[in-house]
Amino acid sequence: MSSSPENPGSTRIAAGQPSGRKRPSGLKIAIAAGILAVLAAGVAVATTAANNATPGSANAAAVTSPATELKLGYFGNITHAAALVGVQKGFIAKELGDTKLSTQVFNAGPAAIEALNAGAIDATYIGPNPAINSFVKSKGESISIIAGAASGGAQLVVKPEIKTAADLKGKTLASPQLGGTQDVALRAWLGKQGYKTNTDGGGDVAINPTENAQTLKLFQNGKLDGAWLPEPWASRLVLQAGAKVLVDEKDLWDGSLTGKPGEFPTTILIVNKKFAAEHPQTVEALLKGHVEAVKWLNSTPAAEKAKEVNAALKEAAGKALPQEVIDRSLKNIVFTVDPLAGAFKKLLQDGVDAGTTKQADLNGIFDLAKLNEVTGEKTSAAGLGKE
Repeated sequence: MSSSPENPGSTRIAAGQPSGRKRPSGLKIAIAAGILAVLAAGVAVATTAANNATPGSANAAAVTSPATELKLGYFGNITHAAALVGVQKGFIAKELGDTKLSTQVFNAGPAAIEALNAGAIDATYIGPNPAINSFVKSKGESISIIAGAASGGAQLVVKPEIKTAADLKGKTLASPQLGGTQDVALRAWLGKQGYKTNTDGGGDVAINPTENAQTLKLFQNGKLDGAWLPEPWASRLVLQAGAKVLVDEKDLWDGSLTGKPGEFPTTILIVNKKFAAEHPQTVEALLKGHVEAVKWLNSTPAAEKAKEVNAALKEAAGKALPQEVIDRSLKNIVFTVDPLAGAFKKLLQDGVDAGTTKQADLNGIFDLAKLNEVTGEKTSAAGLGKE
């Protein structure tokens, strides 16, 4: 950043030549005091002007300029279809304009949060619990939730011989990553069934956080009894490994918290708070691209949507999926820009009960003001932030 010239626009004040008559000493002191007062007032005015610079000034422009690059994270999951098609079809890049879009694909939320907090990415699609955990640990300084992306599409799938929750005692289950949204959901549900679990894998039911692709292999090899997974992995275990659904998470949400029975936040869009403060134009552009992607997902015929999502998934994860897996997965998901903020106090409590986060005040975790500007609608922050 270039430095400004020294004392721009300053005026040097000098005493005049002495007249023939000598001024009284008291008058000299008064004049000197007056000069000092004028100088002090000038400094105060200059300081006030600098602090209240308009957005068009050089200083303000430097603080709120569009970013030269947006580093965006997302997962190779169908619950992240808004990101998949937003990137693949160019919705996000188009809105970013001259801002370069770089992407990074993650397996689960805690790894994405680590990258966001380290500055390796600026924004990411993610499940709600890792976002909550980051907000709590940073005392509200790390992230803002700026939109929803998907609801539903998470299930506990198990071996066919497991008929009820009572059959899970002593069994080994998997989740994508410790502290991730499905991990917390699994631990919270098991707790309500009377089981104790530990974050180190011990307890009445063992939970092994495992990468999704590895979970499929382990289940096929008989080394896992089940897993709580997002789509398409739940569908893959059912259709490619013979698993059955023991719990569809949508059945656990009666709508009392959100007004939408059967809906719960699976994927949201978050941004690093510092990045958002410095580049609000870029965040708005990201939201415009995101909203366009969600509109496309909700207005496109099923066959075309499945084809495009599968192509985007192949680009992100390296492999396309069988048609039946794509079809089943998409039927289980609602794509929405509403983050379902009313669910977040329960999600926090589930994390506390699971031992993966601490009790805290979530006020300020949402900043939905720009989303509502972009959509022209009123998406609620449920009293937990701006809208």
